[in-house]
Amino acid sequence: MKLLVIAAPSGAGKTTIVQSLIKEFPRLRFSVSATTRAPRKNEKNGTDYFFLEKKDFQKKIKLNDFLEWEEVYDGTFYGTLKSNITTIWGNNHVPIFDVDVKGGLNLKEMYGNHVLSIFVMPPSIEELESRLKKRKTENIEKINQRLSKAKKEILFSSKFDYVVINDNIKAAKKQVHKIASKFLDS
Repeated sequence: MKLLVIAAPSGAGKTTIVQSLIKEFPRLRFSVSATTRAPRKNEKNGTDYFFLEKKDFQKKIKLNDFLEWEEVYDGTFYGTLKSNITTIWGNNHVPIFDVDVKGGLNLKEMYGNHVLSIFVMPPSIEELESRLKKRKTENIEKINQRLSKAKKEILFSSKFDYVVINDNIKAAKKQVHKIASKFLDS
């Protein structure tokens, strides 16, 4: 029973790295998170996220359907459904998580040595801001909210097994692949 956790502030490159790991390692299966936020352009329900209404998400909290969950931004919830992980393990695969920093730390605390946790560090807050603006998925208020949160999340990077600075996506992917390979082969 293993879990691979990739966590980072929004815009640091974790999703790109997770997608490359899934292509490289056939044992990995993406853990689809649930969220109450609206889908972005090209995102599909059940593939990128399970998009839930806030009341449905809160009902699942009461039913204890989540392995972990958090109100990441005011009124916007994210979480990992227990049923999703049970299915992945049931098929003899390793779940890979693309999660926020607190979610990653929660998983590490729950599963201890069964988890490999990697923090993807942006090269600077200025670069992170530039990346978020280039995505063109959010207004300036949301970007500023994400930057404020990122500054706090970076303070927790030392609690992860590894910190990989993403100042070059190709080099960052290579470094994470090497780390993941050792974990998956152990």
